[in-house]
Amino acid sequence: MSRTLTLFTAAVFALAASAASAMTLKTADTAAGKTFVDAKGMTLYTFDKDAGGKSMCNGPCATNWPPLAAAADAKPTADMTIVTRDDGSKMWAYKGKPLYTFAKDMKPGDTTGDGFLNGAWHIAKP
Repeated sequence: MSRTLTLFTAAVFALAASAASAMTLKTADTAAGKTFVDAKGMTLYTFDKDAGGKSMCNGPCATNWPPLAAAADAKPTADMTIVTRDDGSKMWAYKGKPLYTFAKDMKPGDTTGDGFLNGAWHIAKP
């Protein structure tokens, strides 16, 4: 019985670790319409200067626009891909567009970054 329980527990931990490395985007209704959000419900954004599956938001930019971090063992699924940043860290992208939050969004549903920098930042929409 204890061997079965041990095997069951190991299987549960393996599934949990696998689930943690996969990303499924959630959506929320905001004043700007339906948008993708992170696990905390914060609005996700894309940046027009990102191209070719590469993030162009580094250094101070990434302080204001934190990348949606991916674990080192994360695996792409369907429309969710992984981008390697200039510093070697990994981040999630939707259909090749890197995803970010905005430091000035204070609570779930905020969309203060939409249109920022002469319209270069956009809420990420399904």
